Amino acid sequence: MQTRLSQLLPYLRELPALVRLRQWWRRQSPHRQDRYAMLAPLVAVLLFLAAIVAAFGYLRLEEMEREQEAVRRDVEYAQQRMRLRLLERQEELVRLAQEVSSQELDADQFRNRANVLLNQYPELQGLSWIDERRRLRVAHGNPSLAHSLVNSPVRSGVLPEKPSETENAFALARELRQPIYVQRSATPDGTALLELHLPLHSRTRFAGVLLAEYSLDTLYRYGVPSEVSARYAVSLRDSRGEVLAGSSAPKRNRAGQWLGWASHANEYEVPVSPVGNGLVLHAQAYRASLGVVGSGLFWLVGTLSVMTAWMLIANWRHTRRRMQAQQALVLETNFRRAMENSMPTGMRALDLQGHITYVNAAFCQMTGWSERELVGCTAPFPYWPEEDRDMLMGRLEDELTGRVTPGGFQVRVKRKDGTLFDARIYVSPLIDARGLQTGWMTSMTDITEPNRVREQLYASYERFTTVLEALDASVSVAPLGADELLFANKLYRLWFHEQSNGHVRLSTQAGLPARVSTEDSQDSVDGLVGMPTSALPDADAENAEVYVEELGKWLEVRTRYLTWVDGRLAQMVIATDITPRRLAEAQSAAQAERAQTASRLITMGEMASSVAHELNQPLTAINNYCNGMVSRIKAQQISEEDLLGALEKTAKQAQRAGQIIQRIRAFVKRSEPNRTLSEVAVMVNEAVELAEIELRRYNVRLSYFMADLPPVLVDPILIEQVLVNLLKNAAESIVHAQRPPPHRRVELHVLPATVEGKPVVEFTVTDTGRGIAPEVMARLYEAFHTTKAEGMGIGLSLCRSIVESHQGRMKAENLYNGSEVTGCRFTFWLPVDGPAAASAPPQLQAEKPQVRA
Repeated sequence: MQTRLSQLLPYLRELPALVRLRQWWRRQSPHRQDRYAMLAPLVAVLLFLAAIVAAFGYLRLEEMEREQEAVRRDVEYAQQRMRLRLLERQEELVRLAQEVSSQELDADQFRNRANVLLNQYPELQGLSWIDERRRLRVAHGNPSLAHSLVNSPVRSGVLPEKPSETENAFALARELRQPIYVQRSATPDGTALLELHLPLHSRTRFAGVLLAEYSLDTLYRYGVPSEVSARYAVSLRDSRGEVLAGSSAPKRNRAGQWLGWASHANEYEVPVSPVGNGLVLHAQAYRASLGVVGSGLFWLVGTLSVMTAWMLIANWRHTRRRMQAQQALVLETNFRRAMENSMPTGMRALDLQGHITYVNAAFCQMTGWSERELVGCTAPFPYWPEEDRDMLMGRLEDELTGRVTPGGFQVRVKRKDGTLFDARIYVSPLIDARGLQTGWMTSMTDITEPNRVREQLYASYERFTTVLEALDASVSVAPLGADELLFANKLYRLWFHEQSNGHVRLSTQAGLPARVSTEDSQDSVDGLVGMPTSALPDADAENAEVYVEELGKWLEVRTRYLTWVDGRLAQMVIATDITPRRLAEAQSAAQAERAQTASRLITMGEMASSVAHELNQPLTAINNYCNGMVSRIKAQQISEEDLLGALEKTAKQAQRAGQIIQRIRAFVKRSEPNRTLSEVAVMVNEAVELAEIELRRYNVRLSYFMADLPPVLVDPILIEQVLVNLLKNAAESIVHAQRPPPHRRVELHVLPATVEGKPVVEFTVTDTGRGIAPEVMARLYEAFHTTKAEGMGIGLSLCRSIVESHQGRMKAENLYNGSEVTGCRFTFWLPVDGPAAASAPPQLQAEKPQVRA
């Protein structure tokens, strides 16, 4: 045998599958080979255990199938026996029912026949003869079911809410005219009964039923063969599975269910004919075998397999932990070496005698000397400059004696190529694992670049300081909550003499406090507005204009929060002298006021002829009234009443002339701006009274629409000037357009509106002229620009300035009918003041349009 195997071994080695397997094994890393070598026995043991379990399971399934087939065969045999027994009893009872239906038996004879049947067949418990009205004619035995049927409420004409099984069976037998089986619930003494309803027929009429009552327990004892009941737990059950007669096998143990074999694998049930599904014959085999779980061989094989697998797993885990420890050690060593070689700080170790015992790659790279050239050297070291050797030797002696500087010291180091660089050296004792000092560890950092950056920063600071000193604005920085001054330029020192009170005074006058609460607190919250101080440097800069009495100057103060170089929150204040600008603004305001007065005078000068014509009418009327009264008085043809009427009319004409003159004087009178809560209707009526004089001269019709509006905070004279100017320009535009009389009209609309979510009063002046040319529209509000030969070009510019000074806006637009310009619309709006808006009525009702020609 061994010779034959040795002959076959070379052929087996040359098989393609084995060759490929050997090649695959050689391609694996040693770590993977160890893992496969450890896992292969474990997999083999688990496969062996799975094969044993599968074999036992297969045998057990075969045994269960045989048991199930035997149960089914025996149960069907017992069911046939019981079916024949019930059919024989049913035939006997059918013959008895036929005799009762044909009236061949009376009550005594029926009782005798029933006694014979009950003695002959022990499963019969009682026989009852019930007529069609549910009246009990004859009962023999134990007719408990018959009494329940006879005593039911149907007899009195009242149907029960839930009829019993007997009542349902009686009704079903009456309808079907066939024997009806019904399985009743157990009696109070626990006896399960089965009843048979045989219908009685008198010719074609239903004459009642013959009710036979079976004892299921007796039926089970005489109907089930003894050899079947000996091998199985046989029982009669109802449709719900409740045991009516017989016995039931004990429940399966949990082990069988845990292994997956159901407890119903060796049981069988079949309905009993002719009763049907209401009576089921159920049989369950008694357990005769131990099964898979009870097999000692199964437990022996399983235990040995588990122990073998556990030992293999434990060995594999031990080997894996050992390999992991080795890998961690290698990784730690490589990491420490890589960290030493990659760190930019040069490391040098000296023993207690001053010999170099270790240098890292960064030290060698910084000096240009290799590790082999430096290890073992003693002072003076080759990287020491010649001119600094004495100083470095003293430093080395201090280092060896333990007199080290905690903050390090700065030296110059010479590279191998002769160049020098600045370095900072830190010295610390070198302690081994036993806690003993074996030397000194020196760390060296190249600080050439930081020194260069520091010098550049110092030069930048000098330039920054020079620029701030030359500014024509005062710049100061002070920390919040302290009285010191962090920075002040030349102009600040000239004004406030390097004192922090000037910084605080400027911030306070600008409404921006320069102090915060200094109380101890767990959170950094300032005393300004309660917001976190970390958000202040990101806030926008704020500015204000203040007047400093001791300097006699107007200053524009701009403040901003910033984080100072030491991390404290500070406030920077920049103050610029704006006294010349304020003087220029005051002069500009005075000139604008004079321009407004001049504009009103020019407007009244242009309207002089119209005003003269307007005054001529009341004066002529006064003259006529006076001449008429004189003539009639001389002729003594006037009564006292006519004289009083003429005098009243003359007084009215004189009052009218006085009102015209008074309105003109108020319009052209120069006065200081006086903004008050003014009624819109009063301003509009005053402006219309002045403008309609000119409009009548041009034969232009004026119509205006005005709603019930709240008061506005304005200067009424200036707003009247704007309205008069716009109405006058509208009339002139219509005249220049040479519109026919029906089309000479100007419309004024004064209505409430909303602009940008705020309530305003909107004034709209619309004419029917030729509009505004595009080149004129671009320069419409430019000062001293006009299209009139006699105009000065300050009317619309002044109007816009007046509207904007009241926080309003003005716009102009042409009106089109297709491509033809049909007029122009000027619109301006004034904001409604807060208190005035609150007092405005909730619903504005427009007045009726007023038309004047």
